[in-house]
Amino acid sequence: MCYAPDGSFWRATRTPEGPSTTRYLETDEGLLFQAWGEGADWSLEHGPELLGATDTPELFSPSGKLGALQRRYPGMRLPRTRSVYEACLRSVLEQKVTGKEARQSYDALFYRYGEPAPGPMPLTLAPRPEILASLPYYDLHPLGVEMRRAETLRRVAAAAELLDRSPDRPLAEAQAMLQNIPGIGPWTIAEVSILALGDADAVSVGDFHLKNKVTFAFTGRARGTDEEMLELLSPYRPHRARVIRLIEAAGIRAPAFGPRQRIRNFRRF
Repeated sequence: MCYAPDGSFWRATRTPEGPSTTRYLETDEGLLFQAWGEGADWSLEHGPELLGATDTPELFSPSGKLGALQRRYPGMRLPRTRSVYEACLRSVLEQKVTGKEARQSYDALFYRYGEPAPGPMPLTLAPRPEILASLPYYDLHPLGVEMRRAETLRRVAAAAELLDRSPDRPLAEAQAMLQNIPGIGPWTIAEVSILALGDADAVSVGDFHLKNKVTFAFTGRARGTDEEMLELLSPYRPHRARVIRLIEAAGIRAPAFGPRQRIRNFRRF
């Protein structure tokens, strides 16, 4: 995905109907959607969901500081990409590593095994699921992915077709399908649910930074626990993910202490 100089947003993805590239542009008449590829019709049909058309922020009316944040970001909506396979790729690569490590592995995965997307913009599609599922885990090792995450990626790829049709199911069923994949736990399910399934209540329990960020936003204390985070967010069900997005949009972060975590290089192992 990328932004163009004319202000348009471009996204390449694999749909149940085939690959596509979609251009989103805000005009005086409204939003303009254009799409290319076998999945163009599918992308045009579901494009509004990607921009949050099925989200319901109007049902959330907090007071105090959260109310002020919502008024500060009145147009903020949670997307629903429906691309569960692609969301899983990103989230699995982010498990138990730094953000920089995850981004490097993600970029390397697309560069090595992805393919050009349809349309005029030079974008890259995610690796074909059948290709990723057939790779031995050690082929992903040079990309900075150890055996545990590599095997999880292969399992996700093997279930990609089923996963990408799961948004048509009730949310609990779609999440149960994710939970049945070894290597997919509560943190990954929450990350995928927020992005691909439009779950406005998902909370990424087990995240290294999130518990501190939420605790700091509500109490001013620099450190917290997952249990405390869930207690602080509890009054805002079913909009806990929306609360977290408001906190992040405002740039609220807990103070950092100590040295940064060292970036590991799996190629040396």
